[in-house]
Amino acid sequence: MYFKYVIIGAGLAGLTMAERISSELNEKVLVIEKRDNIGGNCYDCYNDEGILIHKYGPHIFHTNHKEVWDYLSKFTKWNYYQHRVLTYIDGNYIQMPITTETINKLYNLNLSNDQIEKFLKDQSLDIKDIKNSEDVVLSKAGKEIYEKFFKNYTKKQWDVYPDELDKSVISRIPVRYNRDTRYFTDKYQGMPKHGYTKLCSNMINSNIHILLNTDYKDIIDSIEYETLIYTGQVDYYFNYKYGHLKYRSLNFDFETVDSDSYQDASVVNYPNDYDFTRITEFKKLTDQKCNKTTIVREYPTWDGEPYYPIPTDECNEQYSKYKSECNKLKKVIFLGRLAEYKYYNMDAVIKRVLDVFKDRISGK
Repeated sequence: MYFKYVIIGAGLAGLTMAERISSELNEKVLVIEKRDNIGGNCYDCYNDEGILIHKYGPHIFHTNHKEVWDYLSKFTKWNYYQHRVLTYIDGNYIQMPITTETINKLYNLNLSNDQIEKFLKDQSLDIKDIKNSEDVVLSKAGKEIYEKFFKNYTKKQWDVYPDELDKSVISRIPVRYNRDTRYFTDKYQGMPKHGYTKLCSNMINSNIHILLNTDYKDIIDSIEYETLIYTGQVDYYFNYKYGHLKYRSLNFDFETVDSDSYQDASVVNYPNDYDFTRITEFKKLTDQKCNKTTIVREYPTWDGEPYYPIPTDECNEQYSKYKSECNKLKKVIFLGRLAEYKYYNMDAVIKRVLDVFKDRISGK
């Protein structure tokens, strides 16, 4: 069996590359996927109540890359959803991320934007050398905000405290001196109108052959190819020669409630209470109308599907050994969160694939 291009993984990275190769180069592509569905971790489906749920946790699309938005818009229409999150602090539901509204609600104040900026600067610590995620919060908002919002949430999510995590982890969460309570401020935001699985299925054309329920190692020796695009776990590709890379996983507890609404926002974080990190109510993400509603509680764990590469110095050092091995392979391209051991947002994955296609495959 011969395919010029073979792709391992039918998530966003794999399907984007397959679509580009098949459409732009008119080449046949074989995509091998170990699961029984396409879409990777953004896979969604309808439950018994007819509610569209995200099987692997909530995925909200947002980007400042017009190229990425325009590309995906070829395969879906959008609900122009803008994400807002509440955090349960001291018995109250407080807006997240940190804004003027957050501070006023938390401390029962009525400060202006300028006053909030001064308030937070007075609270913040003067840290010259920002080394980790704890330093990020302390330097922006001070110790009390750090302990109420970030310290215990991070411990639950990553099983380490923020002082052990790379500064990039919490740097993704902004502190704003205004009343904009949106979680993301990207220019382009939305949810695929008919779901991510439908979006992904629309990317597949007659040149793309999908093989589900298959570990690529079981058949790859019987396939001739010129280029392999690999989006799976990089340590698995190399048979764990430098040991298993650490990934944080999640357990999901889904519940359908006989009520029109469960909570006041699509996502509510619980940094200090309970063992779960957050509750998502899917109807508020997908704008569905139904007399019942489905929620999911997320419990971080070390067991199960790999979701999050661990951003510590020790893990990065281990990955660097695998990265050196990747660089030696001329016929293999490693793409995506698992293959590059990097915490990518969805838009960054698409942008990365589009760039690699242009630079290394199409020659344009």
